[in-house]
Amino acid sequence: MILPHALTFALACFAIALLMNLWRLASAPTMADRILAVDTMTVNIIALITLYGARTGSSLVFEVAMLLAMTGFVATVAYAKHILRGSIIE
Repeated sequence: MILPHALTFALACFAIALLMNLWRLASAPTMADRILAVDTMTVNIIALITLYGARTGSSLVFEVAMLLAMTGFVATVAYAKHILRGSIIE
């Protein structure tokens, strides 16, 4: 079947994208660029977890991906608010 090969290719592509995000995180000139890199890394990690779940047939990893998505969203909003206002809690 072609599905295992497609999943392996997709896993490799997202892993390379994650490495590129790590490089961008280390070399970003501004804090906003770093926040964007971390947010993109979160999306790539969610994709890797989901693809791993599709490859193994485990349904538990989809719940983990959903929890990571919610946590990543809240963290991105908190970082953006910190940059705009200097404080997270008003």
